[in-house]
Amino acid sequence: MPRKKSYKAICEPMWYKDAIIYELHIKAFKDQNNDGIGDFAGLLTKLDYLENLGVTAIWLLPFYPSPQRDDGYDISDYRTINPAYGDLKDFKRFLKEAHNRNLKVIIELVMNHTSDQHEWFQRARRAPKGSPEREYYVWSDNPEKYKGVRVIFPDYESSNWTWDPVAEQYYWHRFFHHQPDLNYYNPLVQNEMLKIMDYWLAMGVDGFRLDAIPYLFEEEGTTCDNLPQTHEYLRKLRKHLDSKHENAVLLAEANMWPEDSASYFGKGDECHMNFYFPIMPRMFMAVNMEDRFPIMDIIEQIPPIPDNCQWATFLRNHDELTLEMVTEEERDYMYKVYTKDPLARINLGIRKRLAPLLDNDRRKIELMNVLLFSLPGTPVIYYGDEIGMGDNHFLGDRNGVRTPMQWDADRNAGFSDANPHKLYLPVIIDPEYSYATINVENQLRNSNSLLWWTRRLIKMRKRFKVFGRGKINFLESDNTKVLAFVRTYNDEQILVIANLSRYALAADVEMQSLKGLTPVEVFSQNKFQKIGNKPYPFTLFPYGYFWFKLVDDKEHRQVIPTSDHEMPEVNRWADLVNATNEDIVKNQILIPYLSNQLWFNKRKRNIESLRIFDAVPIQGKPYDFEGYTLLLHVTYFEGLYEKYRFAIGFAKGREERKLRSDFPDAILARITFNGVKGVLFDASYG
Repeated sequence: MPRKKSYKAICEPMWYKDAIIYELHIKAFKDQNNDGIGDFAGLLTKLDYLENLGVTAIWLLPFYPSPQRDDGYDISDYRTINPAYGDLKDFKRFLKEAHNRNLKVIIELVMNHTSDQHEWFQRARRAPKGSPEREYYVWSDNPEKYKGVRVIFPDYESSNWTWDPVAEQYYWHRFFHHQPDLNYYNPLVQNEMLKIMDYWLAMGVDGFRLDAIPYLFEEEGTTCDNLPQTHEYLRKLRKHLDSKHENAVLLAEANMWPEDSASYFGKGDECHMNFYFPIMPRMFMAVNMEDRFPIMDIIEQIPPIPDNCQWATFLRNHDELTLEMVTEEERDYMYKVYTKDPLARINLGIRKRLAPLLDNDRRKIELMNVLLFSLPGTPVIYYGDEIGMGDNHFLGDRNGVRTPMQWDADRNAGFSDANPHKLYLPVIIDPEYSYATINVENQLRNSNSLLWWTRRLIKMRKRFKVFGRGKINFLESDNTKVLAFVRTYNDEQILVIANLSRYALAADVEMQSLKGLTPVEVFSQNKFQKIGNKPYPFTLFPYGYFWFKLVDDKEHRQVIPTSDHEMPEVNRWADLVNATNEDIVKNQILIPYLSNQLWFNKRKRNIESLRIFDAVPIQGKPYDFEGYTLLLHVTYFEGLYEKYRFAIGFAKGREERKLRSDFPDAILARITFNGVKGVLFDASYG
């Protein structure tokens, strides 16, 4: 049976709103050729792991040829692959296999600067002053130009200008001196970036993270950040993208305060997504202060954004935990409580992974992830955080959070069979985070591990569009250690309750506006007391949390929506029961239908998951239909699993009308089959 449907057919508009993004280094994930450096061939062998984790998009850090003086962000060629990672053939094979699993692929478009080894710079420094080739970069005879513009990496650079003896001029760089900034006043540079974007999109990538996007242009008398010219060029970039590449996404890296950051959405005509940097440090502050204010305050500062735009949120990534978007007082507090070793500080941040930042406290790690998945935006997970990997800040720069992925307890953590001395960075051997104990293989064996918990959290989040698309409304309570809010989207309402304290506590939450609704805990499906006229009492364990679906009193019979645009488009019977549509078939069709059948639900057990483990083609009379007998594996929140045999069929035209007349309760859904509209029905009727 074919495994997947055409990738283009399942790439929906605004897919990024419901995405779960997984960020990884090629070099850090899996080494297949045993040279000590991860590669695309190795990543290919781990795509099943990512699919089973439940993520829906992979964000690849730079994989271009590079001197590797800034972890690949110093690019020497935009149009090919670093030979250490493979070649274009390997990349295309990876892209195809990722798409076969319905995994989107987002790559880096480093627009602000190149490596000083790039052919553009080598040509520019030798070209005459004022020539188009020289003007690919920003030059000056006077290093006092743009005076007062902040240096982004003060630990490494004292100025934004560096003298070039070949060009006999100073060149401008907002980052390291070996990364000269491109000159976007030059139309040739602007067009080069459009061509590079087209080049990778033609291969099939689904989007770009736009690195360091606020610094594209310079202007005397300004901070050289967020200039109008930058937004004008982004609109040009977006218009070009939309005209040629449907459903591709631009993700801005703009580490700014809320209003400045939101400007990179434009009017829905610039970037589709933007990292919401200010929320990240305040989640850490809230948990350490045991106070909801930092989170509520920064969320309430979020300005309205266009409907086709989305924030991206994260707890940690490949850089330091940046503290640029906090006050000096807040920065001092974060340094004091989250850096026991002063060497963990770098620039204006902390170079540590998630688990060490939270003292490897499983309860705090869970709570922070629940907040990440509950608050507005699309969550981004950094590789290894799903198993609680540690770090090693003694490796220098940000290398301590970029160590090899820990797959098992074998040599080199299962990352590579190379001599350990050949690894691009050593594996973690700190006793608390050692690869011998913290690894994927160990955690897959333990259903109570952090990895299994993360899988369940992702799976549950994906059931509700409200998390990616809904509004947020904070609820008052008599205890400031409790954060309570409701996410709302169409007819979905999810209530989130979180205890930010290390102690068990009780709180009364003001929920009278939700009177008459019943909270149903989403993981267990247990119903709680109906909401009434008084504050609602909650008791929470240390760092405890709840996700509740709010339902009304009516005993709704769950049925599939009947409007055609809400129905899955199915072109072959095989596609109906394969993995491509499995979530649609299970969650939108089979689980609701079966749950309302008396023969199935007589013991009132709630379905946790349903798996189709076989499908046998059938044909039937007196109704002329084609169908399958499905063999189902049903897991419940309580008790043992069960197996069922269930027949489904497709009928059209006269057969459909007769079925509707004779057995109206047998209809499961409207679908399209081989271009013909009809109905999916319970073929056991009659």
